[in-house]
Amino acid sequence: MNLSLVIPIYNEEENLPFLFDSIYNTMNILGQSWEVILVDDGSQDNSLSVLKEYAQKDADHVRVISFRRNFGQTAAIAAGLDYAQGEIIVLLDADMQNDPADIPMLLAKLDEGYDLVSGWRKSRKDNALTRNFPSMIANWIISRVTGVHLHDYGCTLKAYRRDVLEGFRLYGEMHRFIPVYASSVGAKIAEMPVNHYPRKFGKAKYGLERTAKVILDLFTVKFLISYASKPIYLFGGAGGFLMVVSTIIMFFLFMRRIFLLVSIANSPLLQISAMFFILGFQSILLGLIAELLVRTYHESQRKTTYTIRSVINVKQESRD
Repeated sequence: MNLSLVIPIYNEEENLPFLFDSIYNTMNILGQSWEVILVDDGSQDNSLSVLKEYAQKDADHVRVISFRRNFGQTAAIAAGLDYAQGEIIVLLDADMQNDPADIPMLLAKLDEGYDLVSGWRKSRKDNALTRNFPSMIANWIISRVTGVHLHDYGCTLKAYRRDVLEGFRLYGEMHRFIPVYASSVGAKIAEMPVNHYPRKFGKAKYGLERTAKVILDLFTVKFLISYASKPIYLFGGAGGFLMVVSTIIMFFLFMRRIFLLVSIANSPLLQISAMFFILGFQSILLGLIAELLVRTYHESQRKTTYTIRSVINVKQESRD
């Protein structure tokens, strides 16, 4: 299998016929072996019935996964990735705002040596106030914090080589951070402008409140990427900073006592200094405990701390 399309579905009954027409038109031009995995995320309309009809008509290409209830877009994408057979995996939305006709362009970019090609909705056709502007702010923050600079993390239309999607699991609303995870294992990432169209049928599933969730998820991603293998750097760094602040405050109190004869015991700075020192010491201890947990995790499951792109004339031997 050369290519797998993974598409989460939630209440897109009216868009599905147009989606399938566009997919078939594009895939017929490509001439590759392909499949499309459609994950029904607990739709309330007749989306699942429509999907079943297409699956019966084309058992060679159409795969359908149906959730018992709505688990969210990330869960739907994770399920699609778990069942995908292609060496190249393309994610896209079912609302026809993404254009399947852009897929050949993304694949051509992959052939230039990239591992991930991300779509950029340069001329986005959404509400400027509630969708575009918050998205622009969120993209800027994510790029600055993670160091993976993309204009449009929220664009689902992306093409991946399978190997950069292995080694991590998606939870919560983490699907938009897949490029960050991929970058952490050394993926070469490119970004390309893609078409974006106004939604014709159905309603948008996300609003302004999603930006806050993205920022909160960013804290988790930053920790997992930067400190998951060395948590002592975070906890120890924070603890060391607090202890240094405590020492500076205490030094100030002693100098003030010596030169200005101001009592140390009556100053609230004494309690603050003691509290900072204790918190700093506890933070360092937490870092050491986290280090033990990380080592236990890697050693018990034989998780390597590295990823290999390829080997040449090297025999794959058991580590037992």
